[in-house]
Amino acid sequence: MSQAIKTGKAFEFTPENVEAAKTFIAKYPEGRQQSAVLPLLDLAQRQNENWLSREAIEYVARFLDMPYIRVFEVVTFYTMFNLKPVGKYYLQLCRTTPCWLRGSDDLEAVCRNKLGISNGETTADGMFTLLEAECLGACVNAPVIQINDDYYEDLNAENFEALLDKLAKGEVPPAGPQIDRINSAPEGGPTTLLEKTEEA
Repeated sequence: MSQAIKTGKAFEFTPENVEAAKTFIAKYPEGRQQSAVLPLLDLAQRQNENWLSREAIEYVARFLDMPYIRVFEVVTFYTMFNLKPVGKYYLQLCRTTPCWLRGSDDLEAVCRNKLGISNGETTADGMFTLLEAECLGACVNAPVIQINDDYYEDLNAENFEALLDKLAKGEVPPAGPQIDRINSAPEGGPTTLLEKTEEA
């Protein structure tokens, strides 16, 4: 995503988020309230449709009594913060070696052919944004894609296309493995420790 900052509409936390922000701040010692900058930025991004406008960043800076530039440094350091609007479904496609070896190129091709987008782009209807990511940490279930906060694992071109079709209709399929696998267990079920032993 580009680091250029975009402006949006006026921003302030909802009453619920003001209370949530105060809860985060209370976790830190007196005089260290600025340590809550990450959770408050995340709170602001979630309230602002998954991106941080200049107004949202300025608001968090004022809320924490921090110089704007210090908050902006945090925002531009972490890839989890978006500095321009993203789609309703924010697709982060893992491109690290295990996912690449198991077919992440096929998933990228689905995004290009089905959605008409490449890395860093958003569909014209604002539904999907694609961003390539480096290691989402679910290598055993590769290839994996993070959609908003959820991981969808064990993907291939077919089940990924079906997943996108459901999302386009407003359905949110269960996260996790998209094949017959329980969490990170071996495909096809357990292969060891299958027999029960009598307790001594």
